[in-house]
Amino acid sequence: MYAIIVTGGKQYRVSEGDVIFIEKLEAEPDSEVTFPVLFLGGDKVVAGTPEVEGARVTGKVLQHGRGQKIIVYKFKAKKNYRRKQGHRQPFTKVEITGITA
Repeated sequence: MYAIIVTGGKQYRVSEGDVIFIEKLEAEPDSEVTFPVLFLGGDKVVAGTPEVEGARVTGKVLQHGRGQKIIVYKFKAKKNYRRKQGHRQPFTKVEITGITA
């Protein structure tokens, strides 16, 4: 069985036992979090409008961190305009512990 959840403005396909990296949550490590379910798949397929009634996905927060650095470089030809900026996106690592339908 799998579910499509939404968090941080993005949708993720998860199954029980998956470890996912999502946008940073305001939750302490080793705490439980729940996500709304948009779609349930498996033997029986259920689509929500917009969410599936009574369905929840629970997960355990493993850690918080920051992703690899990306370089943002802006350049305009022949104008002596150059800007270099780095960015590291914060994330939360979550283990999916259960899907209730």
